[in-house]
Amino acid sequence: MDLVLHQFDEHLLTPYVYPETWLEDDIIRQALSLFVITLIGADLMYLLLASFSYVFIFDKRLTKHPRFLENQIWIEIKATLRAAPYTTMLTVVMFLIHIRGYGRLYDRIEEAPFGYWSVPLEVVTFLLFTDSCIYWIHRGLHHRLVYSTLHKPHHAYKITTPFASHAFHPIDGFSQSLPYHLYPLLFPMHKYLYLTFFVMVNFWTVSIHDGDFRVPEFMKPFVNGSAHHTDHHLYYNYNYGQFFTLWDRIGGSFRDPSSYSGEGPMDQVLNSEKLEDFMNKKQDFIEEKISLTAGYKRQDSKVARRR
Repeated sequence: MDLVLHQFDEHLLTPYVYPETWLEDDIIRQALSLFVITLIGADLMYLLLASFSYVFIFDKRLTKHPRFLENQIWIEIKATLRAAPYTTMLTVVMFLIHIRGYGRLYDRIEEAPFGYWSVPLEVVTFLLFTDSCIYWIHRGLHHRLVYSTLHKPHHAYKITTPFASHAFHPIDGFSQSLPYHLYPLLFPMHKYLYLTFFVMVNFWTVSIHDGDFRVPEFMKPFVNGSAHHTDHHLYYNYNYGQFFTLWDRIGGSFRDPSSYSGEGPMDQVLNSEKLEDFMNKKQDFIEEKISLTAGYKRQDSKVARRR
């Protein structure tokens, strides 16, 4: 994050915002700058990603599901924006630790332990490390001692939209993001790769709440996608994983997504629409039959009068 802060200091904060006497490496100034940059950046990224996903990916028919809340999208957005300042405060602490030089982030590939091979190695280990940590943190948040206070607000949305992706209690949201900050404290990681993952994780978080259950067939057994996470919201104690199904299988919490077997929320909506269409057609048929019968009776009555 020091790369981002440096750009803001050089082009905006030092020449136009802060007095010359307030040094760039002052920890209070760094904390204040990081808070504003992170809060605005995170809110904008959330709104843009979730809006794009809602407009172009999310199937609006899911809003007809009986478990979709009234005004749910606005509730999700308000919950996210209300929690964002508090989550940002906690996140800034982790950014400061790295900026003050206590992490293992590096600038140049020459500083990497295995040269250019370090980058693909960091990608794999970062995904495996964070997926494992988030599984256990997420599962822990379902413990009865903390669930109702911390994690239950996120589970209010049984049929999620992309806007539910960041609608967490601040401690809940920060807890599940903590492994992303811990990895570069424990292991070497290139700064640009760290920033890339910081953005990509937000993409992924939106994607597993977007109701798009399509996954390439060969990836279904391994990738914890929207179908898996939807069942987590619906059935509570299954599919805790973030990226992969590995730890759910190890921990006995894996559930084959109901959407893959034709029993998911979209199937329920479509079946309901088919039933409604059938009932409407049946009602139209009955009304048409009644109308025809009434017409025949009127004709019979006319014939009888003529006689």
